[in-house]
Amino acid sequence: MILDAVIERMRRPSTALSILLIVGGVLGLSAAFALTLDKIALLEDPNFQPSCNFSVLIGCSKNLNSPIGQAFGFPNPLIGLVGFTAPIFVGLASLGGARFPRWFWALFNVGMAFAIGFVAWLMTQSVFSLGTLCPWCMVVWTAVIPMSLGVTLYNVREGHLPLGARASRVAGAAFGFLPIITLLVYVVFFVIAQLNLDVLNNLF
Repeated sequence: MILDAVIERMRRPSTALSILLIVGGVLGLSAAFALTLDKIALLEDPNFQPSCNFSVLIGCSKNLNSPIGQAFGFPNPLIGLVGFTAPIFVGLASLGGARFPRWFWALFNVGMAFAIGFVAWLMTQSVFSLGTLCPWCMVVWTAVIPMSLGVTLYNVREGHLPLGARASRVAGAAFGFLPIITLLVYVVFFVIAQLNLDVLNNLF
């Protein structure tokens, strides 16, 4: 009976969340890999023009060459090369039937909280400080936002984060609207970018 209770508390996430973690992780890892290659090329040749440079507004070079592009003293894409393996692993393992204990989900949530916090900072720096939009960076942002929101809502709903029964119910209700919530976040960012950078008139 005790073992059954422990196993019940170690529930697997829904298939949809598992797939989201896999797809988001692969997208983020791919973008981080592309940015890493571009950063290496820029270090070898300062005049190198990455393929993601489309205009004064849309491009990767300014982001990669700025201090913001190496917030911790090394290129930011290296964080992605390591970090995006975690959601891929969790998603694949969950689809395969693995069950993780509460402490694992709480620790994973800490990582995802760091990811969305870092992404939020990079988004504001890109719009308000650098005045550019890096295509590969935006792929990373696009992947991190729904993954972080989904993992947090799942953990609150399941009680992996001790926020109480009411928070669990609210998270459970919100979890079903994750695509809409994510879309709203995207729209808010686009509106902010449009107001500050006039994106629609400076795409090319």
